[in-house]
Amino acid sequence: MLKEERFHHILKVIKKKGKVFYETLSEDLQISEDTVRRDIESLHNNGLLCKVRGGAISISKNPLSFQDRTHYLAKEKELIALKAQQLIKKRQTIFMDGGSTICSIATHLPANASFRLVTNNMALVPIISKFRDIELIILGGIYDRETAINTGGQTRHEVNQYIASLYFMGTCAIEKDFGISAVFQNDGEVKQTMLQNAKKTFALANSSSLNTTEHFKVCDMKDIDGMITDLATDDPALDEFRHLGIRLV
Repeated sequence: MLKEERFHHILKVIKKKGKVFYETLSEDLQISEDTVRRDIESLHNNGLLCKVRGGAISISKNPLSFQDRTHYLAKEKELIALKAQQLIKKRQTIFMDGGSTICSIATHLPANASFRLVTNNMALVPIISKFRDIELIILGGIYDRETAINTGGQTRHEVNQYIASLYFMGTCAIEKDFGISAVFQNDGEVKQTMLQNAKKTFALANSSSLNTTEHFKVCDMKDIDGMITDLATDDPALDEFRHLGIRLV
């Protein structure tokens, strides 16, 4: 099949369904997922669709802003949030960075949750303010309206003043060989600093972020202690991560 024919098919599906997935397109077009990724990349660069983790969506549904991403993959984020609860203990100091999955964890905390939360995620403030026994420490820095987080040298400096028992790391992309990577370097650098100051780190990953990479490397898989996903722990999609020495939740 010619490249132009593949492009036509991808755009036709996008127009009809609003989204496409690498795996499905690979089966439909009988081509490799690598070829699908290159086609999606080309269409994305030409402004004809928006590339997201696991596939692409219509430009009109582009969840670039934090407010839009809050509703994107909501069910998957809820599953991750509920799994994360088992790791939270009273009187811990916990790092949480940016992202709507982090906000989902906060939303599902029990009413009697009691710990110290250190975060650069400004969207957590109205959620956590309802919990009287959670001490909330907001890290300073440069505020990014699109992602609702503070970043920069000041943020990293303030992270270094704390030692966390637990760090919930929001992720954009996770791959067994290349580790965790981020879309924005300033966000990735804050993640690196939190990682260095946390006793245990659990990466949060919905299934669409698995086996994908972004341009800025945050860390290797060996640097984290576990990964929390929306999948059952025996799901075949996690097979490549089973022998890396991390806990799958």
